[in-house]
Amino acid sequence: MVLSTDRIYLDNNATTALDRRVAEFMSFAISAEHVSALGYNPASQHQEGRSARRCVENARDSVLAALKCRTTGMDSDRLIWTSGGTEANNLALFGLAQQHPGTIIVSAIEHPSILEAAKKWAMNPSNHVRILPVDTQGIVRLDILERWLIEGQERSQPVSLISVMVANNETGVLQPIQEVIHLGHRYQALVHTDAVQAVGKIPLSFAALNADALTLTAHKLHGPIGIGALILRGSLTLEPQLYGGFQQLGLRPGTESAWLTSAFYESLKITLALQTNAAEQMRTLRELFESKLQNELPDIVIHAANANRLPHTSSIGFPGCDRQALQMSLDMAGIACSTGSACASGSSQPSHVLTAMGVPNDLLQGSLRFSLSRFTTSAEIDEAVQRISNCVKKLKRQPSFSFSSPQPTIGS
Repeated sequence: MVLSTDRIYLDNNATTALDRRVAEFMSFAISAEHVSALGYNPASQHQEGRSARRCVENARDSVLAALKCRTTGMDSDRLIWTSGGTEANNLALFGLAQQHPGTIIVSAIEHPSILEAAKKWAMNPSNHVRILPVDTQGIVRLDILERWLIEGQERSQPVSLISVMVANNETGVLQPIQEVIHLGHRYQALVHTDAVQAVGKIPLSFAALNADALTLTAHKLHGPIGIGALILRGSLTLEPQLYGGFQQLGLRPGTESAWLTSAFYESLKITLALQTNAAEQMRTLRELFESKLQNELPDIVIHAANANRLPHTSSIGFPGCDRQALQMSLDMAGIACSTGSACASGSSQPSHVLTAMGVPNDLLQGSLRFSLSRFTTSAEIDEAVQRISNCVKKLKRQPSFSFSSPQPTIGS
């Protein structure tokens, strides 16, 4: 199906359009002249396989260097290729938890690939998971985190693993991740961070961050879908979640794609080169979007407006509107947006992130997420504001909806 050219895509936190330069790179890379480099199995011992292996390893080393990881010495950092962010998050949580037993703490606003993995882990009565709350701006409660870390040591049930994202995928709120890491390490806990939405939007150095593990993926960087990565601190061990091969030291067996791994680095390289200017452009357009929308619809609420946010993300509450009806109305009007995480979009439940923030029910039931990219234009923002305003006003003229009570998130 070909989408209409007058559609406006504001769902870049779900996925981004493939950058033309990355598409050209991928097309050129599998052309007849270069298929010998990228079209073979990197595990094969023959010349073609060795050529593909060099491409995979060059991409691995290049991504590590681009994110300022430690790349020399016995304890150099490692990168494990995965199918995407969800697999990398699952590998981090299950793989680290199995190797380092103890209490796991995950924040209440994590991506479903962390929260659902934690829920699965907690189904075993011997596994203990705690859900770290956030304040009304969607920022994790450091005071509670420290109290739980102290309690764990006093009760001989130490916290072994903490997972807190760099920035939230629904609100864009930046988390105090360096403070989380500092606290975790003070009490001998490992810290994993999901940086899927943050990489390429804000400056990020794995070495400076000092995290133990970090998740990223290519399709949030105008790269291809189907390739992600988990970066591990050099000396760290984890339990593999897949079996049946020796690839990647057995930590994630399966044939690596020289084509996708090389395209991953190409998209990261382009994104990081444009990061400073692109971030400023997106921030300017997001502020324009929010201010113009507020002028048209004075009663809307920008969630976490007073918090530090990613430059391209807006979570907005439309009082008196049903989020699903509004999202469908906007889709028909040519606006692509979402009711929350794309990985939870099939659920009728309201956002677990906004629920954790204590957002009132009327706003909770009427909230949508809009996310820009470096390809978003000011003309698109102007047109989007008008279409959104028209849809909201039309819905408000219709009979009001009855809202059901939100369901609690897992854990306590």
